[in-house]
Amino acid sequence: MITNDQEKIKELAIDIAKILDKKKAYDVKILKVNDKTVIADYFVIAGGTSRTQVNALADEVEYKINEEKGIKPSNIEGRGLGNWILLDYDSVIVHVFNPQSRDFYNLEKLWAEAEPVEFEATEN
Repeated sequence: MITNDQEKIKELAIDIAKILDKKKAYDVKILKVNDKTVIADYFVIAGGTSRTQVNALADEVEYKINEEKGIKPSNIEGRGLGNWILLDYDSVIVHVFNPQSRDFYNLEKLWAEAEPVEFEATEN
């Protein structure tokens, strides 16, 4: 049985992925990890092509989610460095990587058993 809270959490993950996609992040993925770990229900993983874009993507997510849903991340790691920024929305953790860091940490492989979640990408 899916509760209303579970649907809202999934909706948050999808909304974040759409924001990243619209802002031209590459290879945006949502992984449902709630049956693999207790730290979150979903990971949203995205890439930026440069330090500037990685910072801009994280800033856009933080701004839009606060504006549209009134939700702020409980923690932010890596801001300003532009290698890997983590936005912690408790049940949804957002990872925005530059290409080198994404290849190095390879979260998609680490969490390969997680269920991918489809979302409708923005038409460019």
